[in-house]
Amino acid sequence: MKLKFADFTVFIAVARYKNFRAAGNALGLSPSAISHAIKQLEQRLKVQVFKRTTRSVSLTEVGFTLYERLRPAFDEIETILDEVNHFRKTPMGTLKINTAPIFSRLVLIPIVAGFTRQFPDIRVEISTEDQLIDIVQHEFDAGIRLHTTVENDMVTIPIGPKIKMCVVATPNYFTHYPIPTHPYDLNIHKSIVFRYKSGRTYLWEFEKSNEKIEVMPKGNIILDDMDSALKAALCNMGICYTSYEQAKSYLESGELISVLESWLPIRPSLQLYYPRNQYISHSLRTFVDYIKNL
Repeated sequence: MKLKFADFTVFIAVARYKNFRAAGNALGLSPSAISHAIKQLEQRLKVQVFKRTTRSVSLTEVGFTLYERLRPAFDEIETILDEVNHFRKTPMGTLKINTAPIFSRLVLIPIVAGFTRQFPDIRVEISTEDQLIDIVQHEFDAGIRLHTTVENDMVTIPIGPKIKMCVVATPNYFTHYPIPTHPYDLNIHKSIVFRYKSGRTYLWEFEKSNEKIEVMPKGNIILDDMDSALKAALCNMGICYTSYEQAKSYLESGELISVLESWLPIRPSLQLYYPRNQYISHSLRTFVDYIKNL
């Protein structure tokens, strides 16, 4: 039986997501249906296109060659179909965004809640990780990060309010250590260190009048998750540098105390970013217009 272009839809999805369940979610099919479709394709091609284990799915050499040849055609079809959105009364499609867990919880989810109510036919997929990734390589439409971490070749749109920083610890912690009055006083404190998975340590920034200071935190606990860093502070493990919004409820309850307030900067909003000089889906354009009008 002659193979048709549509027979490779499932193959392209599995090759992109490297996971049967994720591919099924994208196509609206069960993992078992995805597995069955791939088995049928391999039987008809008489070659194995995926290597499967209980934990992972990866392309074989012939599968990789097939994917690299077919992907441009599928991308072009998706682009053409997406352009039809301009003629619909209600946009539809999928919007894939990558961000950090804390940014998703504090900023993105509340915005997406309103966006999907207004545009119910647009499906929003949010992937969270503290590690900075290449959104193009991982096939995301956009990312949301701090302005200082976004590459210069990206288009950026402010999203959410400006970010007020704070330095916090428990009242119990300050019974053992003096309350700092200057950023350099932190050198005698136990600080909770946040380090990106790339190995880069997150520096603590302070400013007052025209003076700007960066402090390298020193402590015996190093984390790669900001929610865990705040939890460590609540467990009397040291001082934490975080956003006011993240710590707000604990400050109001008295579980945490804010210090060095006259030195704390207010940072620009988070940035929604996407590649310059690359086709932008109608779903992303709709989302950009939505956040610009908030």
